[in-house]
Amino acid sequence: MPEAPRFSARTIGIGAAVVTVGVWTAFIVIARASAGRSLAPFDIAFARICGAALVLLPWGAWLVTRARAEGSAADSFFGLSPLPLRLTALAGVFGGLAYALLAYTGFFFAPASHAAVLMPGSLPLWTTLLAALVLRDRITPLRALGLALIVLGDLFVGGASLLHALDGGAVWKGDLLFMGAAFSWACYSIVVRRHGLEAVRATIAITVFAFVTFVPAYALLAAAGLVTSRLASAPAGEILFQMLFQGVGSVVISGIAFTRMIQYFGPVRSTMITALVPGLSALGAVAFLGEPLYWNLVAGVLLVTAGILFGVQRSGAAGGRPVAAVAVAGTPGGRIDG
Repeated sequence: MPEAPRFSARTIGIGAAVVTVGVWTAFIVIARASAGRSLAPFDIAFARICGAALVLLPWGAWLVTRARAEGSAADSFFGLSPLPLRLTALAGVFGGLAYALLAYTGFFFAPASHAAVLMPGSLPLWTTLLAALVLRDRITPLRALGLALIVLGDLFVGGASLLHALDGGAVWKGDLLFMGAAFSWACYSIVVRRHGLEAVRATIAITVFAFVTFVPAYALLAAAGLVTSRLASAPAGEILFQMLFQGVGSVVISGIAFTRMIQYFGPVRSTMITALVPGLSALGAVAFLGEPLYWNLVAGVLLVTAGILFGVQRSGAAGGRPVAAVAVAGTPGGRIDG
C-alpha cells in the first residue's frame, strides 16, 4: 500500500489560512444572498445550529466519555458538552445564540458590504474595550490608533444610514444588528480568554447549548405559528445547503482551519491575514450580489483594515497576546484559540 502523502507544516498553515479567509468571506456574501430567498433569519440560524450539531454533538459525547473514563470529567447537558454547565451556558448565550440571531437578522436589512466592514471591523474594537474593563488589559498607544481608525471606518459605512433613520429606511437596523453581533462575539471572546477555554471544547459547548435550548423551542413555536418561519415551505435543498455551509462549513471547518493557522502563523500574523476579510467580502458583494461600491464603503474598508493591522502590532511595553488577535479569531465562523 502506498503511503498517504504528508504535507509540510508550511503547506498546512498556508492551506488553513486560505480556507479560513475563504469561508469567512463566503459567510458574509452567502448570508446576504440567503436573505433574498426562502428562509427567515431565525430559520438560517436553526439550520446553522443543526448542521454544526451533526458533527459536534457526537464529538462532544466522545470527549466526555473519554474524560469520564479517565476520571476527569466536568461535563453538562446530558454528557454532550465537555464544559461545566455555567461555562457552557455563558459561552453559549453569546457565541452560540446571540451572535447568529443578530447577524442573520442584520442581513435582512443591510447589504453585505456593510456587514463586511461592521462585523469584522467592530469586533476588535469591542473586544479591546471589554478586555480593558474585565481583564484589565492595557490599551497601548498603537492599539488606540488602530481602534480610532476602526471607529472612523465604521462611521464612514454606517453613519449615513443612521442619519437617515428617520427617513423610513431600514439599513440602519442592519448596521446596528451587525454591531450587536460583533459585540456578542466579543463577549464570547472574553469568556474564552478569562477561563482559558480550549478551542474545540468551546466550539462544541456553544453548539450543544444552542441545540438543546434553541432548536426544540423554535421548532415548537414555528409549528404552533407563534413565530415567523418558512422552514415548512422552503425547498429541502436550500435547508440542506444552509446546514452544510453555515453549520459544517462556517462553524466546524473554519474552526479547525483557524486553529491550524494559529498554530503555524501565531495570533498576530493570523490576524493580519484575516484583515483581508473586509475588503474581499466587500468586493464579493459587488461581484456576486451587484451591490454598488460607493466611495464611503471603499474608505471604510481601508480604514478598518488599517485599524486591524495597527491593532495587532506589538509594542515594546506591551506583553502577552494582542487583544485584537483574539478578537478577530471569532469573526463569522472562526473559533477562538483560547
